[in-house]
Amino acid sequence: GPPRIADKVIHRQSVRLGRTIKLLCPVEGDPPPLTMWMKDGRTIHSGWTRFRILQQGLKIKEVESEDAGTYICKATNGFGSTNVNYTLIVIDDASSGKDSQVPEGSHGEYEDHSGKQWARPRFTQPAKMRRRVIARPVGSSIRLKCVASGNPRPDITWLKDNKPLTPQEIGENKKKKWTLNLKNLKPEDSGKYTCRVFNKVGEINATYKVEVIQRTRSKPILTGTHPVNTTVDYGGTTSFQCKVRSDVKPVIQWLKRVEYGTESKYNSTIDVGGQKFVVLPTGEVWSRPDGSYLNKLMITRAKEEDAGMYICLGANTMGYSFRSAFLTVLPDPKPPSAPVPPSSASSLPWPVIIGIPAGAVFIFGTILLWLCQSKKKPCSPPAAAHRPPPRERVCVPPGPDKDCISSINYEEYVAQQQHLLSQGPALAPAMASKMYPKIYTDIHTHTHSHVEGKVHQHQHIQYQC
Repeated sequence: GPPRIADKVIHRQSVRLGRTIKLLCPVEGDPPPLTMWMKDGRTIHSGWTRFRILQQGLKIKEVESEDAGTYICKATNGFGSTNVNYTLIVIDDASSGKDSQVPEGSHGEYEDHSGKQWARPRFTQPAKMRRRVIARPVGSSIRLKCVASGNPRPDITWLKDNKPLTPQEIGENKKKKWTLNLKNLKPEDSGKYTCRVFNKVGEINATYKVEVIQRTRSKPILTGTHPVNTTVDYGGTTSFQCKVRSDVKPVIQWLKRVEYGTESKYNSTIDVGGQKFVVLPTGEVWSRPDGSYLNKLMITRAKEEDAGMYICLGANTMGYSFRSAFLTVLPDPKPPSAPVPPSSASSLPWPVIIGIPAGAVFIFGTILLWLCQSKKKPCSPPAAAHRPPPRERVCVPPGPDKDCISSINYEEYVAQQQHLLSQGPALAPAMASKMYPKIYTDIHTHTHSHVEGKVHQHQHIQYQC
C-alpha cells in the first residue's frame, strides 16, 4: 500500500546559528518508498554542500540564517505518496541589534519612537534567492524575489544593467514590491537585474542574471542510458527510470508492448514504431537541477505477465522521443515435491517369499506319502489326478497250440475283480481260477509332489495272458 508515517513528528524545529540539525522522515511502506527533500518548494540535491540526505532523514551542518524555512520529506512508492512537513527556525543570538550598524549622531537616533532598536535590512527568504542565473524561453514569465526586513522598514529599488526600471516595468502593486514580475519575455529582456534594499541603518543588494532564449523547435531528448534492461525475482520489486531534456516541461509516459494476438485484453492501445503498446499509470515528473526531468516506473510483486518490453516516451509540442528496455521476471520457484511414503510391502526378497510355502507343501506331501505307505493301503488319487491313457494289451501265446485270450483293458479288469469280491471269499478263488487261469499282474504305485501344492498318484498295472 501507500507509504505511511510510522512515528510522531514535531513539525516545528529550531536550531542555533552554526549548529547541526537532523530532520527525520519516519515513513514506511510496502514496497519501501523512495524519499526526496524539498525546501521552500525547491528540491534538495547533492549540490547543496551543507545538506546531506540520509536514510533516516535530512542533516544540515553549520546552519545559516537563510536555512530557515519550510522543509518537506516526500515519500513515494507505486501505490501513492505522503509528506512530512517541518518549519525550521534559526536562532541568531546576535540579531538583537548589538552588532548592528547605527548612524552617526546623538544617542537619541539609536532608537525610534516606539523604543525599538535600529536594524539594518536583511533578506528574509534567502533560499528563494539561491538561483541567480535563470534561463527562460521566449514568451514565458519569471519572478525575481528580494523580500527583506529591517528597522525602520526598508525600501527597495530595481535596476536593469545598473539603470533604474520605470514604475510601469516594475508594476504599481505595492504589496508585491519585493517581487519583480517579468511577463511574456522577449529576447531584449535579457540582462542583469539588481534589487537595492536600504533604510537609515544600511543597504543590501542582490543581482539576478536573466537569459531569454529563443525556442528551439526540437523534440525532447532522452539523456543517459536509462531505461536499462532489468531482471527481477518472481514477486520482487524493481523500477525503470527515464531522464528527459526539454526546453519546456515534457510529458513523460511509460508504455508496455502488447504481445501479438492479445490486443483484445486491453481497453485501448497506441501504435509506436509499428508496434502496439498499452499506456501505464505513471508518477510525478521531477525537475532536476541540471534542467532535465526525471520519472520512475515502479513494478511491485512482479509476475510472469509483467515481463516484456517497456518504453519511456517523452513528448512536448515539438514531438516525442522514446527508448525501450526489457524486463525479465525469473520463474516462480516450484514448491518441493511431497516425500514418497515408504512401501508397505514386505522387505523380504522374493526367493524367500516363494521358497517358504513351497517347502511347506513339499514336507506335507512327504508326510502324507509316508502315512499311506505305512498303512499298506493304496491311497485314492485326488479328483484332480489324471490317469494314463489305456494301453493296448498284447496277447502273447504261451505255447504252440496258440490258445490265447483276446486282450482286455484296465477298466474291464477292475470291474471283474470287484464282481468277484462281491460274491464272497469262498466263490472268488474258484471263479478266478475258472475264468482267468493264466492272469498274473504287477501293480506299482507312484506319488508325485509338486511345488504348487498338488499331489499326484499313479498306479501302473501290467498283466499278461
